[in-house]
Formats: sequence, C-alpha cells, structure tokens
Amino acid sequence: MTAFEQFEIQPYQPCYAREVSELFHLCVHNITHARYSQAQLAAWSAAPRSAKHWDLRLNRSKAWVVLVKDAATASLICCGFINVETHFAHQGYVDSLYIHPDYQAKGLGERAYRVLEAWAKAQGYARLSVDASYLSKGLFTRMGFIQIQRSYQQKLGQVIPGFYMEKNI
Repeated sequence: MTAFEQFEIQPYQPCYAREVSELFHLCVHNITHARYSQAQLAAWSAAPRSAKHWDLRLNRSKAWVVLVKDAATASLICCGFINVETHFAHQGYVDSLYIHPDYQAKGLGERAYRVLEAWAKAQGYARLSVDASYLSKGLFTRMGFIQIQRSYQQKLGQVIPGFYMEKNI
C-alpha cells in the first residue's frame, strides 16, 4: 500500500467493482477534449457496466485502486484505478487508467502508474505498452513512453482515436 496525503493505492479487491464501474462511466462522460464527440463518448461507455463485468476484467489482470478517505465517514472511496494485462510474454499492456475528475491533476495517475511499473519490473517484464487517449498521452509521455503509432478502437460503430505507446523498463 502506498500512501499519498489522504490517498492510498491498494491492490484491487472485488468489493471495489461497483465503484470502478461507476467511476469508469463518470470519467468517460466528463471528457471535454475536442477530439472526442458525444457519440464517441457514448460508445466508449454507453452506461455503467455490471460489477461482475469489472470484477472479471480486473481479475484477469493485475489491478490497483486509488482510494481517498471520506472525511465524514472515515471510509475509503475509490477515486481511481489502473490495471495491466499480464498474458503477454515478458511485457504488460496497461489496459486502464482512470482517475475521478475531482482528483485529476493531483499526481494520482502518475503515482498509480509508478506502482504498476514497479510491480512489472519485479515480474521481470522488459516492456510496457498502452493505447493512450488524447487525455492520457501526456502522462504516459512523462513516464517515458514513446509513441509508436496512432491507434483506433471501434466501439458501437464509433472510432475512438488514440496512440499506441511503448516503454522499455
């Protein structure tokens, strides 16, 4: 567990699946970048997926949640998550990195990524890759990723542009 002021980064547990689902949908629909239309955002996340969907998805990878302590209740609330797919030989694919809009630009995405990278190095991975969005490209560039090519993901009839990036670790 890594502490950051009132924030913690912990390994994902199934009890966070519902919060992750709602967080993902909220993050996508708070994107205000000119490169993404409302139709693309609706295709990216039409509605929050089930907790079961997210639990299965995150359990097929190595995942962490970013937690903030609710001052009123002293309970931990999920305000972000990151995961890396692990079924590739000697490399990991950063599948998701989302931070609640209220907590963005506070260094939490970077801290979550650093936890992931440290874990990947400990596993003996030689490289990490990601399909970064226009919003996350800057963070991954700062973390040492190099753009290899443009990427395009099709979802519900929409093409969502991004950037395929890699980093040797």
